Amino acid sequence: MPEKRRYSSTLRSEQTALARSRVLAAAEQLFLDRGYLGTTLAAIAGAAEVSVQTVYNVIGGKPAVLKAVYDVALAGDDEPIPLNDRPVYQAIRAATDPRECLTLYASVARQIAERTNSLVRMARAQAAGGDKDLAEYLGTLDKELEFGSRAIAGHLQDRFGLRVDLETATDIFWSINGSDLPDRLVNQRGWTWDHYETWLANSLHDLLIAQPSG
Repeated sequence: MPEKRRYSSTLRSEQTALARSRVLAAAEQLFLDRGYLGTTLAAIAGAAEVSVQTVYNVIGGKPAVLKAVYDVALAGDDEPIPLNDRPVYQAIRAATDPRECLTLYASVARQIAERTNSLVRMARAQAAGGDKDLAEYLGTLDKELEFGSRAIAGHLQDRFGLRVDLETATDIFWSINGSDLPDRLVNQRGWTWDHYETWLANSLHDLLIAQPSG
């Protein structure tokens, strides 16, 4: 590729990444301030100082924007790196002690809850009105949570053994890591996030890990 064309391509990529970053930041703030139903693509575009067409071009329609905002909150950044390939998840899989494994897992779960709790709480509150986009969004989150729950439960079973069957362990992870529980404990009961993280690690260990015989 000629140098000029390569430079132009790189510049366009950088401009697209910048526009996407601005759209995501603007959308997150508007979703939290106005709710999903009260936020328009025009408002997102205006706050990001881009055109509505740019929002479509770099992300998509409003449902796609909501999903992208959540995905960034979930991962902590907008890098195209699958969660399982990130160092912290590799450390969870590499842990040789079940308590270490679940301590690392609880740390990640706490960080995810901190970053996503407000978005999910907003979506659940507004989905009660019957909005199709929000209902589909929440259903997708539940499926993703179930998939992740089954993966970590299977890892624990294979690596350390479980004191319950795999389906029960999956259900425990799915229930305890849903957005409702940290919201209740931290936002309604006044727990600190440190308290929640420690409690989560200890509770998962006590509920799931097989006890030594004898």
